[in-house]
Amino acid sequence: MIRATTLITSIRTLLFAMAAALSASATTPAVTVAPFGQMPDGRAVSLYTLVNAHGMKADITNYGGVIVRLYTPDRHGKFDDVVLGFDSLEGYLKDTPYFGALIGRVGNRIAHGRFTLDGKTCTLATNNTPGGIPCHLHGGNVGFDKVLWQAEPLNRDGIVGLRLTYLSPDGEEGYPGNLAVTVTYWLGNDNSLKIEYVATTDKPTPVNLTQHSYFNLKGEGAGDILGHVLMMKASRLTPVDAGLIPTGAITPVKGTPFDFTSPHAIGERVNAADEQIKFGGGYDHNWVLDRTSAALELVATVSEPVTGRTMEVWTKEPGLQFYCGNFLDGSRIGKRGHAYPFRSGFCLETQHYPDSPNEPGFPSIILRPGQTYATETVYRFGAK
Repeated sequence: MIRATTLITSIRTLLFAMAAALSASATTPAVTVAPFGQMPDGRAVSLYTLVNAHGMKADITNYGGVIVRLYTPDRHGKFDDVVLGFDSLEGYLKDTPYFGALIGRVGNRIAHGRFTLDGKTCTLATNNTPGGIPCHLHGGNVGFDKVLWQAEPLNRDGIVGLRLTYLSPDGEEGYPGNLAVTVTYWLGNDNSLKIEYVATTDKPTPVNLTQHSYFNLKGEGAGDILGHVLMMKASRLTPVDAGLIPTGAITPVKGTPFDFTSPHAIGERVNAADEQIKFGGGYDHNWVLDRTSAALELVATVSEPVTGRTMEVWTKEPGLQFYCGNFLDGSRIGKRGHAYPFRSGFCLETQHYPDSPNEPGFPSIILRPGQTYATETVYRFGAK
């Protein structure tokens, strides 16, 4: 009888402990806001913290729509920040390689900073010179990554989000038309970060929006990303010239270091004797996704063997720019005093193809009055 009573008590204690643990791990989804400094002209910048039901957290600022921090659990339930960036606004106001930012009007490169639209030549800033060849990159000198967005916290049936809006005026950075842009981040209770993009215009203009977070699934500042294992649903590539501008060709990846149709460690072939690898200093290319519909599809997976963290990329876009931090060199000091050395972060930027306005054979990125640009991308995190 004593043994039975002891057993019952032990079971009750265990059940109580399990219930307490579950209660402690459960979190009420919420959005909070705090000051994040001031723009040079005195405008206040805010930092919004989104928390889901499992404790996953995203810190997002309305300056550039930057994802400042993103905490996800490893296989043991330990949360770490998995994106590169800075602790304060000052870091983002200085020279930054687009850490965590929203990119627009046109993500990626436009050859020679110009294109022709309806018979008129548009001239843009040439703010990038890969291979010593000038081009327009990521929206210009003051792209969407450097503007202050209007922000509105959201909570839809326990799913928290942040809606950002910006009106890009006619002629900004050389682009025609007033472009009204809305980008909404949703932090799902399935540990996903969903990004919805919507835009309208009053004149024909190119639009190709994306998100430029640098990920390290070991944790930011925890070393290089060469052991991460990548798989992409992409059997073709848009090869580039020495200026990292697509040649206009679309070529198969089979038999090249660019074949990630089966899993490969990022570092396995990143230094291969290949002309395209030489041009990019590693991987810095647009893959043509093997899509089966216009719906949201799983197009890439990444896993990190030490922490067990995984990341899925879902998108409606036709292309994916994979960049493995080839231009990081340790000179930038990021969060918690961490230097970010060579290849210490990777980007998977969902997009239309680079230089699309100059390549009639690529899917068009021209938005016209009466049309709505609408697309979405999801980064879903897990552990194994």
